[in-house]
Amino acid sequence: MRYQVTAKQENSNMCFVCGFENPFGLHASFYELDNGELMGIFKPGEEHQGYPGRLHGGIASTILDETIGRAIMIEHDRIWGVTLEIHVRYRKPVPIGKEIHVMGRIEKDTHRGFQGSGEILLKDGRVAVEAQGKYLKMPFDQITEAEAEGLDWKVTSSDHDPEVIEIG
Repeated sequence: MRYQVTAKQENSNMCFVCGFENPFGLHASFYELDNGELMGIFKPGEEHQGYPGRLHGGIASTILDETIGRAIMIEHDRIWGVTLEIHVRYRKPVPIGKEIHVMGRIEKDTHRGFQGSGEILLKDGRVAVEAQGKYLKMPFDQITEAEAEGLDWKVTSSDHDPEVIEIG
């Protein structure tokens, strides 16, 4: 599978999933793709394991929740998904120490909420973990009292941001 990157989404400093300055975080980056889906890329470390060499199931759920919840921003700028419920199915172990790809998409978009699904993909393209969730649409200032600018939410780019992503 080959995907063209159309945009990179924002990161923060301290978010567990996307915060680049969180020493325990996943440091994930999120890319909008030409097929209308969102891809998260991260490399889990030893601090993210459950069993030796395997990503903790709760963290697998967390990255899926973040990816599906962010997918709404592809069509609705500055709107975030607040999780109402998520259902996760674990199929295969997810290794640590290797780059992992997470896909997310919106399946139903209504005035106040949306439903989405996503998968953690292994290097060969097989699905390791899948999820479906329901989310409430909210602007950032209704989710928290903190000011987005004070939290250093910004698009971060580097020479390492891909233009094309291939899986399998």
